Amino acid sequence: MSGDTAGPVASELRWSRVDLGFVAAYVLVRGREAAVVDTGVGGSADAIGAVLDKAGPGWAGVRHVILTHKHGDHAGSIGDVLDNAPRATGYAGADDLADVSAPRRLRALRDDDDVFGLRIIATPGHTRGHLAVYDGGTGVMVAGDALNNMDGLAGSNPQFTDDSTAAKDSVRKLALLRPDTILVGHGAPVEKDAAEMLQRLAGSL
Repeated sequence: MSGDTAGPVASELRWSRVDLGFVAAYVLVRGREAAVVDTGVGGSADAIGAVLDKAGPGWAGVRHVILTHKHGDHAGSIGDVLDNAPRATGYAGADDLADVSAPRRLRALRDDDDVFGLRIIATPGHTRGHLAVYDGGTGVMVAGDALNNMDGLAGSNPQFTDDSTAAKDSVRKLALLRPDTILVGHGAPVEKDAAEMLQRLAGSL
């Protein structure tokens, strides 16, 4: 599944979902360069590579690999992905960094950092270092596990959440951005009425 947005070539962002079964990774493309957000469980690199090829840049175009958080279903293929993308820089939230094993040093990300024209949004709760990424030009948000859409749009799964109060605060923080598209780690992307759905969720917490 993919989405395209109109606008100047310099700011155009295209996204593609990598369906890994119960979890998803995302490929974000600007021109001939790409960012991979999350890497799925171990053994997911081939599926990510296939989506990169279809999207255009292939592995050679990957310049950034961003982990929304440290859990193995999102960071499990970080080693293989970085091995396949030798020109890419890897990133993780500062408070999750120590718990991610990668073949080369990952760069720590904090709230309001910028990577590939994407705004980094610190969204602690699911994990201490959880982050989301947001493209202001297109309204595309990759929410990781701060949100899920398994049975309607919801916040972090309580079973796997470190701090439920912080997780609820993070949902409210994301709602302020009023995204047009929400890409989640678990469940289908939200491409219609995303801002309104997120506002309702935030108001219910």
